[in-house]
Amino acid sequence: MTAPGASQRGTSEERTGRSPRTSGSTWNPAGTAGWRSPRWPADLPGGPDFSAIRAEFDVAESFPADVLAEAEAMAAAPPLPDVDATDLPLVTVDPVGSRDLDQAVHLRREGAGYLVSYAIADVGAVVRPGSALDAEARRRGSTLYTPDRRVPLYPPVLSEGAASLLPDEVRAAALWTIRLDGDGDVRAIDVRRARVRSRDQLAYPDVQGQADSGGLPEAIALLPELGRLLQARAGGRGAIELGTPEQQVEHGPDGGWTITVRGDLPVEGWNAQISLLTGRAAARLMLDGGVGLLRTLPPPAPEAVEALRRLAGPLGVDWRDGATPGAVVAALDPDRPAHAAFLEEAATLLRGAAYTPFDGSAPAQSGHGGVGAPYAHVTAPLRRLVDRFGTEVCLALAAGRAPEPAVRAALPELPALMAASDRRIRTVERAVVDATEAELLRHRVGEVFDAVAVDAEGTRGTVVLPEPAIRARCSGPLTPGTAVRVRLVEADVERRSVRFELVA
Repeated sequence: MTAPGASQRGTSEERTGRSPRTSGSTWNPAGTAGWRSPRWPADLPGGPDFSAIRAEFDVAESFPADVLAEAEAMAAAPPLPDVDATDLPLVTVDPVGSRDLDQAVHLRREGAGYLVSYAIADVGAVVRPGSALDAEARRRGSTLYTPDRRVPLYPPVLSEGAASLLPDEVRAAALWTIRLDGDGDVRAIDVRRARVRSRDQLAYPDVQGQADSGGLPEAIALLPELGRLLQARAGGRGAIELGTPEQQVEHGPDGGWTITVRGDLPVEGWNAQISLLTGRAAARLMLDGGVGLLRTLPPPAPEAVEALRRLAGPLGVDWRDGATPGAVVAALDPDRPAHAAFLEEAATLLRGAAYTPFDGSAPAQSGHGGVGAPYAHVTAPLRRLVDRFGTEVCLALAAGRAPEPAVRAALPELPALMAASDRRIRTVERAVVDATEAELLRHRVGEVFDAVAVDAEGTRGTVVLPEPAIRARCSGPLTPGTAVRVRLVEADVERRSVRFELVA
């Protein structure tokens, strides 16, 4: 199980905010990417107590009265920009049932190239620095997702209402216009406040079905073509995109909870490329303007690359001379156990992500080793604190003016706030999955299961069970990528602990 939030699978920085491991709904249509285990319900009604986990880690489930009052006032009369772009037929593309819609997109050809119109919810129009809403958002950092509920960054009257890009509603947005040539290189960037109106709310599985049948809506008809082009360009930059399937806690019809594993649909990767493109455009504006907040990641350490290369042969991975780690990873099939084990180890290449503020000269480390370019977070402001400030910086710079002093002053404070939020999210997510695993297995101590070893160190390692989809520690001499038989020796619900031993 990999880290949430920032880079939920590999470097998918723009899939943030909706944890694939703790989603309350599920889908994995036949023939789509990824795999899932059969349902394995918890036998106690309701299963693990996720509310107790949230309380244990001080997750604020309700908003203070002054924050709610401020949100209600803003929602009653949200300010709208003068620029009218409601004639642009935008659509949103999100997981099924989403209400906090940050992004709406329209793609079209422009000569031999492409014109990308990307509307981002204008949270800065309703949340001002120094307000009660701003102070509460700084305490929270990000929206937190657990299987039974979402704990939002902003009150739902804004995040799922007046600020969300819901269909057929006029909304304030930061409208990005990015022109690309036929090779996918950026020719021009503009961002300004505008009124927009999304025409439709689309869900990933439906869009994938439309893409497979050749029936995509006009607004995103170019998404497969442009998405693949941008993916290819990312590979050329040395970007590393891990496609490791992840654990996901699901709610079933009987009221119990189970764990499955799924990978991304192709459309999710294409859609993420539009957000990554916008994040790269934002970083360019910031670096050219001499002020901003970048999402940075150092390039993989040579010793980490060499250690990973040594695993390629034993795991049956083809790593040809001159191939970059990103190219090797892109060619793998996560459904093959040996490849999945290699992808688990490849995550070591993507350590050290940070938020890097600067005001004046560019930082020494300005790139993102996973994206393969400088990059900034600006496309998920309803769900992530930093995006609101990054957007405000870009709006100012694109208009030829300096960012507001309050925005500028906040930039050095944001890395610590986001680090605290990310730690809390990781801790809660891990506790949720651990509790569910222990609940599913608590009556099966002593039983033997089929599993796959995904990593090993000395006489211990990690194994993954396909049925149920559980990842846990295991004692014994393991070889990554091999099928093994393991005995369950511990499933402690109170301690949220599951442990196996290798069967000789």
